[in-house]
Amino acid sequence: MFSANRASVFQFSVSKEMDCCQVGGQSFLLTVGKQSLLLQFKTPTGLYTHFHSCLSQHQSLLQDYLRIATYQRAILLNESDFKDKVVLDVCCGSGILSFFAVQAGATRVYAVESNPMAKYTKILVQNNCLSERIRVLEGKVEEISCPDMVDVIISEPMGYMLLNQKLMESFLHARKWLKPNGLMFPSYGDIHLAPFSDEQLYFEHHARASFWQQRSFYGVNLSALHGAAGEEFFRQPIVDSFEVQVLMARSVKHCINFMEAKEEDLLRMEIPFVFTLLQSGLVHGLAFWFDVAYLGSKATVWLSTAPTEPLTRWSQIRCLLQTPLFAKLGQTLSGTVLLAANDRQSYDINITATVDQSGFRSGNVLDLKDPFFSYSNPADIIC
Repeated sequence: MFSANRASVFQFSVSKEMDCCQVGGQSFLLTVGKQSLLLQFKTPTGLYTHFHSCLSQHQSLLQDYLRIATYQRAILLNESDFKDKVVLDVCCGSGILSFFAVQAGATRVYAVESNPMAKYTKILVQNNCLSERIRVLEGKVEEISCPDMVDVIISEPMGYMLLNQKLMESFLHARKWLKPNGLMFPSYGDIHLAPFSDEQLYFEHHARASFWQQRSFYGVNLSALHGAAGEEFFRQPIVDSFEVQVLMARSVKHCINFMEAKEEDLLRMEIPFVFTLLQSGLVHGLAFWFDVAYLGSKATVWLSTAPTEPLTRWSQIRCLLQTPLFAKLGQTLSGTVLLAANDRQSYDINITATVDQSGFRSGNVLDLKDPFFSYSNPADIIC
């Protein structure tokens, strides 16, 4: 069926048994019982825009207590940074951060949103009788014209591994509207990485390709694609949570100062690492998580996605090595992680790792835009 503007219109009954997953960078598969619906978008941007204009998606964001409470605490504990100030809310979504800024005393908030969610944000602003203090600007921050220079820029630009979806570039771009000595909330972020050992995860991921070993699938031999399937699956970062005991060394961190970093700095980031192993065993890959800090004049508030902290919608990310590396207690694992921005609103991850004492090395190239979710949580898929 087609609507008057030639957009596809369909009906699909859903229930709590519905399962959904992202398929590549531009498709989404919904399954209920024996019925499946594949949504295909012309571009990765179309996929992102569609789901971030859905109230169901924003409901899941607002129901993340840790995320919401941390932002409100960071803003209200630094009330003096917002009182009688002009604030810019980048990629505002539902506008919840704009409301927090008003609670802290901001006289004017410019809430910027480029997707259709902006119409709902306007309704919330009007219904809360704040139209005189919160003005919704529809469009990308790179394209809109902000009426005033601002004292504070607030946003939630974080995706998986901090950088997925590349909203951080828009956050940094917005500094062109920031007054001298203005504030950025968040102020800086740390990407953490550490080696892990998890034999079960490695073999479970490897076994996903065993489907393609079948030589008589309804009379068809699929085995010629087994190698290609294995390579594709190993290019997928794994979104999950894990026990801290699987980590084999203290983490190394890469710091990004949002007050100083330039947009071009995010196009290519090389993170060198040297880990001293705290236990002997097989290194199956590298685990990633991030922290962000809200540095105000009265208080510094942290939001952490570390495995030692309560689980957030960002979970953690694990990237498998193509071949596990054996290392002994006290030996060092060195190498680099190269994060290269791509045209799919995400990053390619290139990992190289060497056990210095033995010379054994391994690595992998992964696509952060196409992760594998080791748990069923559809609300977190677009992150």
